Amino acid sequence: MDTIASLFSFITWPVSWVIVQFHKVYGAVFGPDTGWAWGLSIVSLVVLIRICLIPLFVKQIKSTRNMQALQPKMKAIQERYKSDKQRQSEEMMKLYKETGTNPLSSCLPILAQSPFFFALYHVLSSIASGKEIGVIDGPLLASARQAHIFGAPLASKFTDSAAEVAALDASLTSVRIVTAIMIVMMSASQFFTQRQLMMKNVDLSVKTPYMQQQKMLMYIFPVIFAVMGINFPVGVLVYWLTTNVWTMGQQMYVINQNPTPGSKAQDSYLQRLLKSVTTHGEVRGRRRKNIVKVIVAKGGDRNENERRFFAGLTKAGFAAQADGTVIKSDTIEAEAEGGATAKRQQPKRQTKAQRQATAAQQAVAKDAEEGSEPAAEQATTSLEKKPQDSAKADAEAETKDEAKDQTQGDKPARPRANSGGSRQGKSGQRKGQQRPKHPSSKK
Repeated sequence: MDTIASLFSFITWPVSWVIVQFHKVYGAVFGPDTGWAWGLSIVSLVVLIRICLIPLFVKQIKSTRNMQALQPKMKAIQERYKSDKQRQSEEMMKLYKETGTNPLSSCLPILAQSPFFFALYHVLSSIASGKEIGVIDGPLLASARQAHIFGAPLASKFTDSAAEVAALDASLTSVRIVTAIMIVMMSASQFFTQRQLMMKNVDLSVKTPYMQQQKMLMYIFPVIFAVMGINFPVGVLVYWLTTNVWTMGQQMYVINQNPTPGSKAQDSYLQRLLKSVTTHGEVRGRRRKNIVKVIVAKGGDRNENERRFFAGLTKAGFAAQADGTVIKSDTIEAEAEGGATAKRQQPKRQTKAQRQATAAQQAVAKDAEEGSEPAAEQATTSLEKKPQDSAKADAEAETKDEAKDQTQGDKPARPRANSGGSRQGKSGQRKGQQRPKHPSSKK
């Protein structure tokens, strides 16, 4: 590690200078020889470096998304030219060039931080050995050696012996407890940062070897940092823990505000956007309008999250426009209240009696319009008394038949007809015209 750190010795002077400038500020508040002054100086160094690396972080996010989107095409190229590795590499490079994707862009923030990381390691190692380095001269060197964070000197390591720790005016137990806790926190922050990326900001509809690779890194990286952490000074652990926490917070912000299409984070974001639109009646913010504009331009290529978002807009009575805005539509609102797809109501099938009654009512209405009141009254009376007249006619017919039987005398009495034509006579036969029997039926 010392050999690697010496390779970046050219940047140790700028790093030591920045630490000393922050130390002057915090030393005036907490005291120049306190661990807070030196520890916060290291934290401030991390924040300054990460702010400068924000453009590289944005490129990393874009490169990661492009790599995820290209995975199906890359897999197709590998299967097509699996016997020709040279042609496979040429097609891969051609695909990267056409889409403007650089596979190394995802590693840019880590590569850019490496010089500062090893330079800081070199500075803290020199402080532990009592050597002046950069702008840290004799008085500042003595102050840095006296600085303790929770009882552990900034330059002490987990693997230091009891004599080395005693030379820094500390106990071996306190040093190992503090370094062990910081190593666990550093590994845990690395794990949750990668897990947050894999679980929320990845298109789950695309299953590729790249996804499996990222999942493996989620478990491998924390182990690597834990093994390396036992050789890091406390100051370097402060640096690495701070940069991991910064990365986790920065990534959380990007995931919430600009999620990957097709991911769970995009679904959550679009649901929040839908709630904002239904509450305020408009799309607020230029960035949100750009997102809606991109989704509208996709047309039929929208993913499930985007289709769900548009369905929610339609149900709320809004229509998204090509410029990213929404408009209120009464027609859309009426259709939404009646159902997403309004169905035509079919009239119920009426019986013959109902159709005759409807025709009679129409005739009554027509006669009333023409001014024929007697006809209208007659039709209305006949419509109301139709069931009663039918029963009365049957009764009269039955009475006439009995009278006729009495006058003739010698003729056999006819079977009485049932009112309504449905009652059977004594012979068990039904009055009226009989339906002809089928030739195959028995007599």
